[in-house]
Amino acid sequence: MVRRRTKLMLGIGALAGLLIGTTGTSFAQEIDPAIAEMGVVTDTMWLLVAAFLVFFMQAGFALVEAGSTQSKNMINIMFKNLMDFCVAALAFWMVGWGIAYGASVGGFFGSDQFFLGDVREAGSVPTLAVWLFQVVFAGTAATIVSGAMAERTKFSAYLIYSVVISVLIYPVVVHWVWSGAGWLNDYDPTTTGDWGFTDFAGSTVVHSVGGWAALMGAWLLGPRMGRYGPDGKPREIPGHSAALAGLGVFILWLGWYGFNPGSQLAFKSQGDADAIALVAVTTTLAAAAGAVGAMIASWLRSGKPELGATLNGVLSGLVAITAGCAYMRPLDAVIVGLVAGPLYVISMKWMESLKIDDPVGAVPVHLVNGVWGTLAVGLFATIEGNTGTVGLFAGGGPQLLIAQIVGVLAIGAWCALTSFLLFFILKRTIGLRVSPEEEELGLDIGEHGTVAYPDIHKMPEPETVRAITGKPLSSAAE
Repeated sequence: MVRRRTKLMLGIGALAGLLIGTTGTSFAQEIDPAIAEMGVVTDTMWLLVAAFLVFFMQAGFALVEAGSTQSKNMINIMFKNLMDFCVAALAFWMVGWGIAYGASVGGFFGSDQFFLGDVREAGSVPTLAVWLFQVVFAGTAATIVSGAMAERTKFSAYLIYSVVISVLIYPVVVHWVWSGAGWLNDYDPTTTGDWGFTDFAGSTVVHSVGGWAALMGAWLLGPRMGRYGPDGKPREIPGHSAALAGLGVFILWLGWYGFNPGSQLAFKSQGDADAIALVAVTTTLAAAAGAVGAMIASWLRSGKPELGATLNGVLSGLVAITAGCAYMRPLDAVIVGLVAGPLYVISMKWMESLKIDDPVGAVPVHLVNGVWGTLAVGLFATIEGNTGTVGLFAGGGPQLLIAQIVGVLAIGAWCALTSFLLFFILKRTIGLRVSPEEEELGLDIGEHGTVAYPDIHKMPEPETVRAITGKPLSSAAE
């Protein structure tokens, strides 16, 4: 009897084990697709949140530019920072995305996916989410120019420029570097058919693109009235609100946590988490070091620590680390930032000596430090770049540095040439600059027929405005 019971219990146990084993196998097979789908969801959410942070940088740029310029041009500055993103979004949706990410023509530009629709593919992040992340980058490239050309540029000319950079200039560079089929980089570690140019989040692809255009625009536009005296020496034209400029820098710093960590593009594995943490830390340290470096440099130059230079030192450090934030150690990021801050101060003096007027320091911040940060990858990278090698100082030889030099030169030549032609044509046709009378009166009145601070700036009589500008006041102002 006992043996029978024992056999019965063993049989029941074996059957239960078989059922549990079968059920467990079935359960595992069923849950795998759910886990994969959850990975797509987390990647999509990460990409969207990062895009929202980068979009918020538009507010930061607007405040930095508004605070760094005269109060009589406040509405014009805010209007340009609003509309350059609006026209960039439409232009990038219609044409820019296709040139950037469409089927490659020789590694130089894309040829399809224009007027992007609701493209979906099972098991992958929605294409529209990727588009949103990319369009906020396009908006950043376009808005960089606003500050360098502030206080004397026609509003209509600025809108045209914003369209062209979003349709052509910026998308071509994106295709060369980030499309996966570009002649500068196709993410093939053998670098067969490409150079292996490495720019993680856009020191060159975004910031230098905007910086080259800003340089060409400011040069062709000429300096603001009163910026240089009869003896040719520069005169300061102070901005009207250090508070707005400072708040703008804090907002930009926050937005950079979408710009750089978001460029990891995925957040579903331990490897993603490690990479994002590294990028966030290197971004923070470079910004802090940039501020310290600029503060010391300005202190040594003038005998007093300068807030404006230090704020732009933060931005210089952020721009410089953007290319290499995923490839460098924290110590390397500090070095990059400590160079970026003084480089901004030196570059501003160089710009002044050339009589190129840049009211907010956009060219030193975005172009000069965009180039520096891109080259720094070839020097300091301890994680392999797209050449499959580390930087020169990390024992990787010159290959990565050579790739960075080629990319900087090629992208610089493309952007400088196209931007020069664009601004030259605008100057010869509709005009690039407002009249001296409008500049003196202020672009708020001259271009928009109203004022931002009616308690400070008294509105002229409508007839006076029409006589000076040929344009009426806004209905609200009248």
